Amino acid sequence: MKRKHYVELNRQERRLAFDGLNRFRNKLIAAGRYTDDVDELMLRLVNAKPQKHRMWGGWRASPKH
Repeated sequence: MKRKHYVELNRQERRLAFDGLNRFRNKLIAAGRYTDDVDELMLRLVNAKPQKHRMWGGWRASPKH
């Protein structure tokens, strides 16, 4: 059985993760290897919904840094 792992990232961390995946993808392309798995991770990162946090009895979107 596969386990799911969730990671909460702020805007800067998300950008750094995307840039790192993109660099790795470029290396795979240069080596003539498949990029399907990296592409899937990049799409998941881009399409991820921001997590909402409960503060002072109400709901509010994650703070922007």
